[in-house]
Amino acid sequence: MPYSLQIVDSKKAEKDFLSFPTKLYKNDPNFIRPLDSDIKKIFNPRKNKFLASGKAIRWLLRNDKSEIVGRVAAFINTQTSHDNDQPTGGMGFFDCIYDIEAAFILFDACKNWLKQNGMEAMDGPINLGERDNWWGLLVDGFVPPSYGMNYNAPYYKDFFEAYGFKNYFNQYSYLRPITWDNSSESLKSKAERISRNPDYRYEYISKKNLKKAAENFCYIYNKAWVQHSSVPPMTPKHAMEMVKKIKPIMDERLIFFMYHKEEPISFFIQIPEINQAIRYLNGKSDIFHLLKMLYLIKRKKVCNRILGLVFGVIPEFRGRGVEGAMVTKFTDLAFTKGFPYKDIDLTWVGDFNPAMMRFQQQIGGTIHKTHVTYRLLFDEYKQEHEFKRYPRMGKEKKQ
Repeated sequence: MPYSLQIVDSKKAEKDFLSFPTKLYKNDPNFIRPLDSDIKKIFNPRKNKFLASGKAIRWLLRNDKSEIVGRVAAFINTQTSHDNDQPTGGMGFFDCIYDIEAAFILFDACKNWLKQNGMEAMDGPINLGERDNWWGLLVDGFVPPSYGMNYNAPYYKDFFEAYGFKNYFNQYSYLRPITWDNSSESLKSKAERISRNPDYRYEYISKKNLKKAAENFCYIYNKAWVQHSSVPPMTPKHAMEMVKKIKPIMDERLIFFMYHKEEPISFFIQIPEINQAIRYLNGKSDIFHLLKMLYLIKRKKVCNRILGLVFGVIPEFRGRGVEGAMVTKFTDLAFTKGFPYKDIDLTWVGDFNPAMMRFQQQIGGTIHKTHVTYRLLFDEYKQEHEFKRYPRMGKEKKQ
């Protein structure tokens, strides 16, 4: 069947780009349409800092009847594109009917455009931005997606691998019940020692003092993550913007910090799993629908799951029991009267981070979704003989 590519360069084409997945998954009860505004801002240079020096392009794929049968985006993040053995771009927001020819046309469009712009490989499906949103292909755990997580049909995996993509790293999302403490005994023991030490204290976030929360978050984040490659320092301004963004849906019980004496050393940032409300908005985020979402969250209590956004401990306090103490403190909260949440969907962990995977398991988490970030080297010989998976963090102890 003849297909034709259309560049997304108009409001009408962008509207079609946003609405196509809804038509594709109209009979899939697990699909939740993301907020259109969340996707649009990724391709808006005024709202996505990565487009200040990077670039992006989107396509629609149409059949001979002019019906849309697929979509995809390709992009170059100049902040990370050269942090590899070869210049590497990205592709994402891929959706396609069950037709491998159509899928390959979309992959080819991304590959050719990236090659024309000096890239020698592409990762996908990923986002033009941080890894916390729209990252990876769902290959196991076909349940309703969490906020900011990709959802796709099972046959996509066959398309990617038939085209030549290889597994760059697995992304494991852990689910943990919060109605009882099912952490490991060793973790509990360390946590108890921390709780008896008067030098440590907890502090929940206050909507009346978001500036302090942003400053503490920025301090811990920069000490905990900036040591890793491809992670730029966070500015206090950016931290404040993040805190303000989640303020409307914030539950003050779900965000807290730990201090050693007066130094902030750890945080646990969580929000209600708002996709449980977003499923009723059909992608809309105007004032009426945002008020509807808040009504569903605050009054109708449709969110009975927590989304763990980020958990961090500064390096010099890791392994002392701080991690377990934070989890124990939160578990205690679950037994308070009127606590509406039943489990927590923890942020994904890459298989390149065995220490964090062990920690998720120690606190009683079990894998309930698996995404894969794929990589394709454009040189076929290199793809076959020189492909390398994402390097593991740290060193495993010898048994």
